[in-house]
Amino acid sequence: MNRRCIRLLHCFLLFASLDYSLVLSAEKASSRPSTHMSAQTPGKTDVCSMLSSADIQAVQGEPVAESKASPQSSNGVTMSECLFRTTTPAKSVSLALAVPGKQNPRDFWRKHFHAEDASKTEKPGKPAKARPQNEKKHAREEEETRPRPITGVGDEAFWMGSPISGALYVLRGNSFIRVSVGGVREESARIKKSVALAQLALKRIQR
Repeated sequence: MNRRCIRLLHCFLLFASLDYSLVLSAEKASSRPSTHMSAQTPGKTDVCSMLSSADIQAVQGEPVAESKASPQSSNGVTMSECLFRTTTPAKSVSLALAVPGKQNPRDFWRKHFHAEDASKTEKPGKPAKARPQNEKKHAREEEETRPRPITGVGDEAFWMGSPISGALYVLRGNSFIRVSVGGVREESARIKKSVALAQLALKRIQR
């Protein structure tokens, strides 16, 4: 496995667990009374205030029953995540905001989304070697989870995931956000909904 694949796999495992924890957290939260619990993040942006109940309802078809923020730190990047639990827990939305910490978010972004892929550079005069069947399978799996550029939102955006789960990462200035929506089976619809929510959230980032 080449270095880029390892880095991308690490990044994917680090953040893709969101979709599973999204459902679990929402199910646990469904037994508690509706309330708004937010936490102020570094950079003075309250991540739970970046999306309103009306925003969620417009995209997911249901209002927010509860929102809860939790601070995180991953690979030197300071993050704050807000879970917006809807009436149907499976349709909940998660929004995470990364701001400067021990590592600059733009550096983190460059490392994980613009890493060099030396394996694609073939040496002159040497034909490409045939890959064993298991390597072809790994190559297909890697291609399915490869970050895909998404246009029309933020400074730059990528969709990262598989046909059954995924999240949208959007860079804006010296921070980036991650949006994940639940209850949507079709990937193209998940991407469309994530972009719509990201565009709304980006308007409320305090620079």
